[in-house]
Amino acid sequence: MFTITNGFAYIAFLMFLAGGLLALEKYTKWKVFNLVPPLVWIYVLNMVFCTMGVYNSDACSAAYSGLKNNLLYAMIFVMLLRCDFRKLAKLSGRMIAIFLGASATLAIGTIIGYPIFVSSLGGFEDTWGAVAALYASWVGGSANMAAMSAALPVNEGAYGAALALDTVCYSVWIALLLLAVRYAPAWNKAVNADTSKLEAVAEAANKEVAAEKKKASAADWIFMIGLSLMVSAISQVVGSVMNDALSSIGLDMFGGATCTTVFVTVLGLICAMTPLGKMPAVEELSSVYLYAVVSLLASVASLTDLIEAPMWIVYGFVILVIHVVLMFLMSKLFRWDLCMVSTASLANLGGSASAPIVATAYDASYAGIGVLMGVLGAAIGNFCGLGMGAILQFFG
Repeated sequence: MFTITNGFAYIAFLMFLAGGLLALEKYTKWKVFNLVPPLVWIYVLNMVFCTMGVYNSDACSAAYSGLKNNLLYAMIFVMLLRCDFRKLAKLSGRMIAIFLGASATLAIGTIIGYPIFVSSLGGFEDTWGAVAALYASWVGGSANMAAMSAALPVNEGAYGAALALDTVCYSVWIALLLLAVRYAPAWNKAVNADTSKLEAVAEAANKEVAAEKKKASAADWIFMIGLSLMVSAISQVVGSVMNDALSSIGLDMFGGATCTTVFVTVLGLICAMTPLGKMPAVEELSSVYLYAVVSLLASVASLTDLIEAPMWIVYGFVILVIHVVLMFLMSKLFRWDLCMVSTASLANLGGSASAPIVATAYDASYAGIGVLMGVLGAAIGNFCGLGMGAILQFFG
């Protein structure tokens, strides 16, 4: 069996595969990418090559070890530069409450279902870490899930199964939310929904989103790449110092990787409120880092681990059922309309790229609300994932 024995060739192949799949989606418009996005194809195909032994060499292992965390922390920093909390004031307290309500109900479903399903999720070591990473994704998106792979003990096989859960549940969920649009009047009547200020919030959100459109130059790209890599290097040093300091006072449960993730997350959120948060190329560069990190993670995961995916998927749908029931009860209590509940739900599960899909199904002017809800999720996703990990760890 062919094996890559050169570290550079290994990285080159991973990026070529990711770029090729993204190009196929863009230029061929194949409908298969509507059902299964390129990010999942990247993961699955790399798992296939891992299973075949293509990456089974010391050179690949050395390249993986040298790059994965370094790129991961750079990705977290760049991703969070989009998350200026001042933008979120455009959502109003009501919209933020609906989003956080969706996050909370997903958390409750995750916690309730975990002790029931943990024994049937494949017996992976530290399964709780993968479930916490999934929850981080279901608050903020795929980048938050990738971030948890360093901050928590996430088994590669369990990560692959969690990604399968994420993909299947997301695909079904977005279809159901779009189908539910026609039943919005019935929902709103049942909960006595208040939509009186929705148009004003939508207008403010759209203005905020439109103001960010800028074209990046080569200088912007080079500066952001250099800055993010330097931040990654410094953050790892700071994380190690934080870990030593916490260990000295008996808080050794916070590992160096967790400390680094927390530090780079806080730093990114602070820098988002400076001129760095308005730099062009931020969103594009965070996507480049995400595809690189996911490719690296998949290259050490065996395809055989996905045979455990069915029970993971059942677990995922149980979480969503609990989420719907609780969101309906909260809507009765706080008079939340179905449009914003659906947008908040998809902003959690799919992020700022997906939430506008459902929002605009109700009204084209609501797109900005979905984008800003997704930004909020990206900002808090890492903290939510770490918190969920701390809770699930007690269940084993």
